[in-house]
Amino acid sequence: MANAFVATFEILSFGAIIVLIVLGLGIIASMMGIFNFAQGEFVLLGAYITYLAYARGLPIWAGMVAAPFVVGALGFVLEALIIRRFYAAPIVAMLGTYALGLIIRESVRGLIGGFYLTVPEPIGGSIDIGAMHISAWRFTIIVITLLVMGGCYLLLSRTSFGLRMRATLENPSLARASGISTPLMYGATFAFGSALAGALIVPVFSLYADLGLRFLIQGFVAVMVGGVGSFIGPVAGAGVIGTLSAALPWVMAPVVADVLVFVLAIVFIKFRPQGLIAGKGV
Repeated sequence: MANAFVATFEILSFGAIIVLIVLGLGIIASMMGIFNFAQGEFVLLGAYITYLAYARGLPIWAGMVAAPFVVGALGFVLEALIIRRFYAAPIVAMLGTYALGLIIRESVRGLIGGFYLTVPEPIGGSIDIGAMHISAWRFTIIVITLLVMGGCYLLLSRTSFGLRMRATLENPSLARASGISTPLMYGATFAFGSALAGALIVPVFSLYADLGLRFLIQGFVAVMVGGVGSFIGPVAGAGVIGTLSAALPWVMAPVVADVLVFVLAIVFIKFRPQGLIAGKGV
């Protein structure tokens, strides 16, 4: 019983990390019509900024708070300079964002070399439930993920900013005629999606130059399984992929588990290309 509870907790904590990453990727894909193939490198940047704060003697929380703002600001600049030129050609946008990701990844590689860097958990220790012990930091990640998901949903669906954002992305011409600054809203959307990555990962996973690649692939598959065009779809896909990715290694070799997750996802997309929750389609 205790082992089953601990296994369930580990699965939930890993799934929460995937949800955070896919949330940003899904917002950009669903609301802007492009897949940001640099999202994995935004994850890497968030983790690297957290490490920099720790390496310079600052509290780890300082780096985790600063990372979304720094990565979001970079995303805003990149959208204004590069990404917005590709909205009419989504395939070209995928290639362009992949090239941006490659530049970011190799830049970080030049800064840290081939080393694997670690950051201690800002909340150490464990939570004891009877004879069971669960990581306090992983529990915190689950709580933060739930808060971020709720906050994002309320921001996009219950605020005037979210209304302007959705109006801009649904009908840009009408939004401009209504006095909405569409370039600003596009930049804000891309920055918002970019910022939702990386800061909470580095205490759980070692920091290295290719850190973002594994999460980019899982995030892309999760968005496709969940469905593009809605807020709930990518989150649902992230829950499915994150749960499978964390659960299967408990019963089979991790390498076989990774392959099986992608095979199952491909089969599902083959028979239901619109995903779990069909949106407006992109």
